[in-house]
Amino acid sequence: MPHHVFNRYTNLLEFSASAHGMLDREDPNLYRDQFPYMEIPKTIFNYRSVPMDMPDEIWMTDTTFRDGQQSREPYSVEQIKHIYKLLHRLSGPKGKIRQSEFFLYSKRDRDAVYECLNMGYQFPEVTGWIRATKKDFELVKEVGLKETGILVSCSDYHIFLQMKMNRRQALGHYISIVRECIETGVKPRCHLEDITRADFYGFVVPFVRELMKLSKETGVPIKIRACDTMGMGVTFPGSVMPRSVQGVIHNLTHHGGVPHELLEWHGHNDFYRAVNNASYAWLYGACAINASLFGIGERTGNTPLEAMVFEYAQLRGTLDGMEPHVITELAEYFEKEIGYKIPPMTPFIGKNFNVTRAGIHADGLLKNEEIYNIFDTTKILNRPWKIVISATSGLAGIAHWMNDFYKKSGTDKFDKRNPVIIKMKDWVDAQYETGRITLITDEELETISKLLLEGGNIE
Repeated sequence: MPHHVFNRYTNLLEFSASAHGMLDREDPNLYRDQFPYMEIPKTIFNYRSVPMDMPDEIWMTDTTFRDGQQSREPYSVEQIKHIYKLLHRLSGPKGKIRQSEFFLYSKRDRDAVYECLNMGYQFPEVTGWIRATKKDFELVKEVGLKETGILVSCSDYHIFLQMKMNRRQALGHYISIVRECIETGVKPRCHLEDITRADFYGFVVPFVRELMKLSKETGVPIKIRACDTMGMGVTFPGSVMPRSVQGVIHNLTHHGGVPHELLEWHGHNDFYRAVNNASYAWLYGACAINASLFGIGERTGNTPLEAMVFEYAQLRGTLDGMEPHVITELAEYFEKEIGYKIPPMTPFIGKNFNVTRAGIHADGLLKNEEIYNIFDTTKILNRPWKIVISATSGLAGIAHWMNDFYKKSGTDKFDKRNPVIIKMKDWVDAQYETGRITLITDEELETISKLLLEGGNIE
């Protein structure tokens, strides 16, 4: 049988996916050359590249209420309702946050699902995440959901070491589970756990092709979620499988036969690569990126949903109706109502993400904020840039603080040569000359500025 097909889009004979049969083996392939365990993982190159293949449409899916709850205390039903409403607003009229997945195990989980379903929003669609049992499939249908995630671990770490099966047994087990899900009347979303440590051609491709055959046979779309469970994915050109993100995505579509619209990427941040890996998944053929608010998730967390909003805008040149102001609302809600502490340097949401302390930066910002601000954070996020006064803030920094605090604009603005500004800087300098190391608080500056503006003297 020939191992090539004619591709009518490229007009070339190409290697056929039918050449990739199940490669069963008695012992697991743990890729010890890449994952020695007693050492840092190795990034290996073979210089093979795959083409970019950006889908016509891309979107996000949300796992705040699933993976996001695996690393923290559960949200209350009221908190889930409020966050879900804000996700709907952030998603915009085009539904760029397409789905949100929920646990169904407890009464609290199910109550939250019912409350969100009762809002009647088209987006994000409420979907489930369950154990792969008939009882749980029935539960998904009973609750009224059309789709659920199913865990189908695909690396030999899981198949051999955790499940105590061989590959053929695992494939047969998974196919029977997916078929049972379909027979129950629920659309399956197959979570291929640990795909970046899996034997891609020896197990993943043949498994996915079987899933696509089952989809064609039943007429039910079967989604494939490529899960970078351990954050091992890399995007270096020419990096080898299974760590190559672009290789995983390209080969799932090209050899696995997965349509773009059924392909989703789910990444973790163990090696600080979650956002970059997710962007590459879009670029190389996945329509969907799975993410959680603020990256909250197991271990080092997931791909941050808010980051992908801005990645989308950079790649597409438009927000497509998404409302980024909502990101600021969500951050405030998490801190004030839920008690979640956002690290101050976190992009887009941290209290210091558009704050400067350096005097030279403040001077530039005062002349034109584009010099040191990443974009118009006031317009896009409802977060004006700010100055925090320290030993290096200088006259420009203090002048900006005064203008911001007293809401001065135009010709009424304080100039850095204003005598009050100069006296305030002298006071700040004196604080640090006597050994102070902490930042000057807004309350201190307010007291000093009011005293000087009223004609008083600083002792």
